[in-house]
Amino acid sequence: MRFFTPTLSALLFASQVLGVVTSSAQNAGPLPPAPPAATSPGAPTPSTPAQNSTITVPAGTHVELALTSAVWTKSAKPGDPIYAVTDFPVLVNNQIAIPPGTYVQGQIDSLTKPGWLSPHAQFQMHFSKLIFANGYTVSLPEPPNVTAANDPAIAAYAAASDVAAAVATPYVQVSSSSEILLDNGAQFQMVVQIPVVLDAQNVAMALKDTKAPPAIPAKSAAFCRPIPGTPGTPDTVIPGTPGTPGTPPTVIPSGVPGAPDTVIPGTPGTPGTPDTVIPGSPGTPGRFCPAPPVVTRNEKVQVFTGPFEISSPVIVGGTRLAAGNYEAKWAGPAPSAQVEIVQKGKTVATASARILMLDGKAASTVPETRTNPDGTITLNSLRFAGQALAVYFDPGASASAP
Repeated sequence: MRFFTPTLSALLFASQVLGVVTSSAQNAGPLPPAPPAATSPGAPTPSTPAQNSTITVPAGTHVELALTSAVWTKSAKPGDPIYAVTDFPVLVNNQIAIPPGTYVQGQIDSLTKPGWLSPHAQFQMHFSKLIFANGYTVSLPEPPNVTAANDPAIAAYAAASDVAAAVATPYVQVSSSSEILLDNGAQFQMVVQIPVVLDAQNVAMALKDTKAPPAIPAKSAAFCRPIPGTPGTPDTVIPGTPGTPGTPPTVIPSGVPGAPDTVIPGTPGTPGTPDTVIPGSPGTPGRFCPAPPVVTRNEKVQVFTGPFEISSPVIVGGTRLAAGNYEAKWAGPAPSAQVEIVQKGKTVATASARILMLDGKAASTVPETRTNPDGTITLNSLRFAGQALAVYFDPGASASAP
């Protein structure tokens, strides 16, 4: 057996080749990372929402809904359930938080029906459940984990048990003769009033089972169907017979002066017969259905007022108010408003506030206050007896007054 014995020149050549390879490897930088190992179906990956355990839908989010069960004119009343489905995805940080096709359950809190002089209906609703395609159910409201540290604008009312988490106030153009107030497929907006916390993994699983809502319009729930009328038959006219003319009298001159002429009377004519008229039959009237209800904007801005009494000095919008009787006044039911505090017809303070709907009417008028670190007292919120809304003053606008 022969063994190969490297010569000195061969060793030098091998050393040079090894140095070139090592230098090339150093210049090329670190090797690319190995591809990630395959994961089992459904397991979270770095791009799935499972990185964050929750998704928080912030206050002020608008959610497009489509009604799945009609609201009838004769039977609709406060307390009736409302069933709808989300019609468009809700995104939070470019991530789907509420997919389209998610069911939403709520109830009617108040209702104004149409009349002869006012052909519209107005609803106030609050919602209590979100039901995702995979069965994941979220009850509303659940007290969110909100503190003054992470959201001072809503910390004052987030823990209030009577503040509805999500609400809607559809305004509907509809005739008083219509049998329905809100039809199948009617679209309106739900507004999130306090943050809604969702489980990210359940939302991700729901996305797999979610089906896009059908693009075709929903079938109307109305029973009324238009029926065209039928024309009547015209009168039938049978012409009568014409009469015959008579003969004129015949005059024979006498030829003798002073003697009368001889007149032979003519024959009278015979009368004809009149037309015979056979009346036609009347037509049948058609049935006309009223126009379908349409959700639209309420162009009329409502002005809200509410009296209240404070028993000790408080600060509102940086203004110190003495104990006494006052009135809060603002325009429109929008989530944000400028509230005027009026006393004896004069505006004594103005402050920015949130107008929030409650899940029921307040039993009494309640001015809620809070004590500041410097010992002053700030008016935090107002509820009014018999009203299903509350005024929460912006903490940033209630600086201490001198």
